[in-house]
Amino acid sequence: MTIATTAPRLKLSGISKAYGGVRALTDVEFSAAPGSIHAVLGENGAGKSTLIKIISGVVVPDQGTITFEGQNVRFATPKDANNVGIVSVFQELSVLPDLSVADNISIVGPPKRMGLIDQRAQRRRAEELLARVGCEDINPLERVRNLPLSRRQMVEIAKALGRDPKLLILDEATSALTASDVERVYEILHKLRRDGLTLLYISHRMHEIQELADTISVFRNGRYVSSFATGDKTEDEVVQMMIGREVTSVYPPKPVRTAPVKPALEVKNLSWTDRLKNISFGVGPGEIVGLGGLDGQGQRELLLALFGVLKSVEGQVTVNGRNAKVSSPRAATRSSVGMALIPEDRKTEGLMLPMSIGDNISLTILGRIAKGFVIDRSEEAKRIAEMIQKMQIKIGAVGDAVGTLSGGNQQKVVIAKWLLTGAKILLLNDPTRGIDVGTKQEIYRLLRNLADAGTAIVLYSTDYDELIGCCDRVLMLYDGSIVRTLEGDAISETNILASSFNLSVGAKTSGREPVSA
Repeated sequence: MTIATTAPRLKLSGISKAYGGVRALTDVEFSAAPGSIHAVLGENGAGKSTLIKIISGVVVPDQGTITFEGQNVRFATPKDANNVGIVSVFQELSVLPDLSVADNISIVGPPKRMGLIDQRAQRRRAEELLARVGCEDINPLERVRNLPLSRRQMVEIAKALGRDPKLLILDEATSALTASDVERVYEILHKLRRDGLTLLYISHRMHEIQELADTISVFRNGRYVSSFATGDKTEDEVVQMMIGREVTSVYPPKPVRTAPVKPALEVKNLSWTDRLKNISFGVGPGEIVGLGGLDGQGQRELLLALFGVLKSVEGQVTVNGRNAKVSSPRAATRSSVGMALIPEDRKTEGLMLPMSIGDNISLTILGRIAKGFVIDRSEEAKRIAEMIQKMQIKIGAVGDAVGTLSGGNQQKVVIAKWLLTGAKILLLNDPTRGIDVGTKQEIYRLLRNLADAGTAIVLYSTDYDELIGCCDRVLMLYDGSIVRTLEGDAISETNILASSFNLSVGAKTSGREPVSA
């Protein structure tokens, strides 16, 4: 595969942007051709987000020129970019949860009749666009808030295609999708490329880049590094270009385990509606237990049930041998239980984006550091500083809004606020979704260090490599039940895939329950 030699549809020259004293982009040169999928890679904070915000009119550059289809352009607003055919699907979804799917898809320029919105035409349009992205099962009249995150993402993509783009920007477009939806998106993107569109694709999943992209451009520390045809460099070489240093082992070594230990968390016959069916397992202190299987098999519901979010959950949960009545998240976080949940969507479920970095970190412990009705601010500042240092969170100032941080640093803030509680049972819902390679390595090391210090960890991940590299055991879920437990050498991609479809596996798997009292 070679880099396209046709005249570029998009060209950036000498683009720079600074926020206060922080330079997000410096003298960037970049171009993308029609009829191509162009991957943009880099760590969180490398400048990718600023780049695509400039291209899509969200941010105005301090200097430099943008040329689109041979004409110099300057975008003051996203509408300006939309008007020439540049449309973006951002990682932070722009759908409005209280409106219907049809309303969201036609939020800009809805079909009208006699000056009023033509509801029938709007619904037909939504049906056509949903069919185009392979989601005929989504009811156009359904409120978006009632859809799972993966379905909301598909609505966002349908909405973008409804604007007839010439250049489509996709920022972590598959990070929230189920495996079947990812395949649909692949098909859509290949067809759009054949139709002559230019696609800018931002992803931290290297296998997606190899599958989709014609060309790769790497950014580091706000600067353009290089562009090359996909396949011209090995994965390790690409990662080294992104992080600016030699790649070390991605996953820390797992400790050798000799005998079962008494579980810190034990679950017996846990059930909820038709989504969870007689789930039983245990997690020992110092252990990382993964939840595997195809997306939507009950993994997320299991984490929510354990954390007290779901009502009418049946079954027994014990913590350190004592029955735990976890009827709410407040009950789960009490010192007698000591649970913490890192949620699926950090933007909407884990952070207060307008609030400061410091306020987000200390949110979980305000009741513990208050003297009467007054918060001990010196103690709060001390705890915040300790967590920023421990998590290596890259910030400008503690008082900056947490929404100004890169995705990886935002995720570190989510983890930091829960670690402050001293939780000894950590539940993680796809914690590295949309995070760069370097930050992923930091989180993997953190999880192993926490486990080595005695924390019991339950990790759900849609990334098979993470389950293989991080977990001591993997519980495979299918249709709301644990169908197989993989451990040791049996934690392999082949066995995970086979178990995901509830097929027999070639390698030896564990038939016993993971830990017992």
